[in-house]
Amino acid sequence: MFGWFKNNDVSKEAAPLYFFNTASNTREQFIARGKVVRMYNCGPTVYDYQHIGNLSAAVFADTIRRVLEFNGLSVKQVINITDFGHLVSDGDEGEDKMTKGLKREKMKPTMKNMMALADRYTNAYMADIAALGVAVEKIEFPRASQYLDAQIALIRTLEEKGYVYRLTDGLYFETKSFPHYGALGAIKLEELKEGARVAANPNKHSPADFALWKFSDSFGWESPWGKGFPGWHIECSAMARAVLGEQIDIHTGGIEHIAIHHNNEIAQSEAATGKSPFARFWMHRAHIQIEGHKIAKSEGNTVYLKDIIEKNIHPLALRYWFLTAHYRTPANFTWPALTGSYAAFLRLHRSAYEMRSAALEAASVLWLRKFHERINDDLDTPGAIALMWEMLKDVKLSVGQRYATLIEMNRVLALGLATPDEKIRALLEGEAIPPEDLELKNKRDEARKNNDWALADTLRDELVAKGYDVRDSDNGTVLVRQIVKKAAE
Repeated sequence: MFGWFKNNDVSKEAAPLYFFNTASNTREQFIARGKVVRMYNCGPTVYDYQHIGNLSAAVFADTIRRVLEFNGLSVKQVINITDFGHLVSDGDEGEDKMTKGLKREKMKPTMKNMMALADRYTNAYMADIAALGVAVEKIEFPRASQYLDAQIALIRTLEEKGYVYRLTDGLYFETKSFPHYGALGAIKLEELKEGARVAANPNKHSPADFALWKFSDSFGWESPWGKGFPGWHIECSAMARAVLGEQIDIHTGGIEHIAIHHNNEIAQSEAATGKSPFARFWMHRAHIQIEGHKIAKSEGNTVYLKDIIEKNIHPLALRYWFLTAHYRTPANFTWPALTGSYAAFLRLHRSAYEMRSAALEAASVLWLRKFHERINDDLDTPGAIALMWEMLKDVKLSVGQRYATLIEMNRVLALGLATPDEKIRALLEGEAIPPEDLELKNKRDEARKNNDWALADTLRDELVAKGYDVRDSDNGTVLVRQIVKKAAE
């Protein structure tokens, strides 16, 4: 529980927490059941680097956890790592993504190589989301390959209950035997397009039936049904059940998961346990486009975090950009838009830097209540950020109050304001500024001290011409390199 909430005892007056629940297609009040909120977040298939659309899902899930904690709740969060069995399509057709990754990197299709590939890109993913402010130390990251026994056991349970049939290429779940199949997102079986979903095996009883176990002659695992690997959908159900239990509080993913993957999870989980609902709240993030187009490697418009870093833009500026759009609103990534977010991000850090030497005071309960209302309204992060900027202009607050309030808000937004990293400190403290420019800065500080405003203005102009944003603070002149302009070039 955050300090302001606990010390000021505003819980009785705080706004209730609401999330939009895809299962009911309505905004619902979230009320915890038990001491710990159990949340499962669909994670990456680690056959390659994750683009910014994939990474946004981790920031989305991290924000949910931070909001829950802001409301005084404890959270057990899980992000799965899919290291085998995810076919190119969300259905059952195409080659396995991990096998595709092995081919791309000219590695022989062996289990050893597949796990080595998974290790490489899992580590890359973990580094990326940590750079985006995701609290990885608070999350469990189960890997599908570590829960093979749990997946086999779940398939056997479904088989014993009569939900499974066998074809030449694998075991399939009979969706017609689960009366509520397709309820998430109101998917109608009779309206499903045949083609993509029957291309893998036209002998399926229904286009919506999905693979629980796929046979493989090349490599895979031994099972009661033959050599092969579990279907992608069963992986998530088995891991969620093993780590969080048979019923969970929140399940997240992208909107592309609703029609197939998440309906499949619900069907096999509830069919196996006989308990409903599998998840009380289903929350889905809208797509992110790049320059108005769907993110697709085949179209050559994929952007990775490393591309952003190479342009000398701090990773947390991308997090700031993510948060300026509501998670249920499609967002369009452009480089000018990110550059604008970087400029705002640096101004925010500059404000925090200039205030941090002020005497420590209590945060403003009034502003934190307003902030609480915004984030509790289905993660209204754009509204929360706007309110944060409004708070910084409140002259009725002392500098110390503004700083303390900003830091409390940062606990949800996670923009690094309390403990800026080395790169941000270098920008704000002048560590990367050449000696001759520091001399101009010191001369300007001396001119201001002597009330020689004409000379101070002249020196300011010289520093601006050298590419600095010049700000005055209680600690003297603050110089920030205008790297945002360089990034935009």
